[in-house]
Amino acid sequence: MKITGFRLYKVPPRWLFLKIETDQGIVGWGEPIIEGKADTVMAAVKELMEQLLYKDARLIEDHWNSMYRGGFYRGGPILMSAISGIDQALWDLKGKYFNAPVHELIGGKCRDKMDVYSWVGGDEPQVIIEEIKKVVDRGFHTVKINGTGKLQYLDSFVEIDNLLERMSLIREYFGNEINVGIDFHGRVHKPMAKILMKKLEEFNPLFIEEPLLSENFEGIVELAKSTAIPIALGERLFSRWDFKKVLESGVVDIIQPDLSHAGGISECRKIAAMAEAYDVALAPHCPLGPIALAACLQIDAVSYNAAIQEQSLGIHYNESNDLLDYIKNPEIFNYQDGMVSIPMGSGLGVEVNEEYVQAMEKVGHNWHNPVWRHRDNSIAEW
Repeated sequence: MKITGFRLYKVPPRWLFLKIETDQGIVGWGEPIIEGKADTVMAAVKELMEQLLYKDARLIEDHWNSMYRGGFYRGGPILMSAISGIDQALWDLKGKYFNAPVHELIGGKCRDKMDVYSWVGGDEPQVIIEEIKKVVDRGFHTVKINGTGKLQYLDSFVEIDNLLERMSLIREYFGNEINVGIDFHGRVHKPMAKILMKKLEEFNPLFIEEPLLSENFEGIVELAKSTAIPIALGERLFSRWDFKKVLESGVVDIIQPDLSHAGGISECRKIAAMAEAYDVALAPHCPLGPIALAACLQIDAVSYNAAIQEQSLGIHYNESNDLLDYIKNPEIFNYQDGMVSIPMGSGLGVEVNEEYVQAMEKVGHNWHNPVWRHRDNSIAEW
């Protein structure tokens, strides 16, 4: 099954889709993207695909090594995201070639369904209660909220008090019937993080995500010594080598590799297995589109330590288009009782609506994340 061509589609709200074509008429889809750097990743995909043209699409491990090891410079968000989308598309092709879901080709599923959580917005306490009610009514029992807005190294307690008020109200209203993850997006610096972790313990968060930036990992090691709250991170790590020191440290409880950033299905399968050896849970990061989510579910299916899956349906980024808009079989993402069934269709299991993709490519996007500033006009972490 030789690769004969490829197409890239930049579509709203902020996604990039890749279609790989073969001489047998089978096509595979992937989602290579770094949010806010779509054009840069497109260029990297084009460069990498040049070396794959007219090669046998089934030789995925060899192609992965060629893309990764064949360049003197390797790793990082752009190159690994380009590899990720190509790898997803190659697995989609291989599954369709053998008329089997990807998870059947990489060991077979160890679960039929996967727990999922829903992101919930709203910085005002009463607003967040109403938003949680909506997702609970849809069957979800786990939500994730933003921790704080921008914080300087030393800041007032206003943001902290706001978060504590929201968590207090959530527990007062819902008790412990729902699980709450808190995402700090690396916005907190060590002096303020120490205070936050201590005060949040009484509210039983499911996890704290990126309490500090991953590049300040020595600070996370220090924080972990002073809290019983599970720590999650990994959306800004891009390979098994990035995750190696995290797992060796023993201080992270949940890893969150992104299958569109961390080397695709091939690499995240290995990262998940490494984490299982350290008794660390897997919760793949996925605020992206339907192809990325389908890829995540293939890994969830075969990873014993997969604990919960992020998904982007209804997330605030998706105002113009949502992940169900681009597929012909949206029923594969029907959430029931906070769970989604593992896709059983061939390849990734999603049937991409290419006509709609082509129409929305004409709309395109030029999405970039906001640039925040502090009161002194210095750049803030977003």
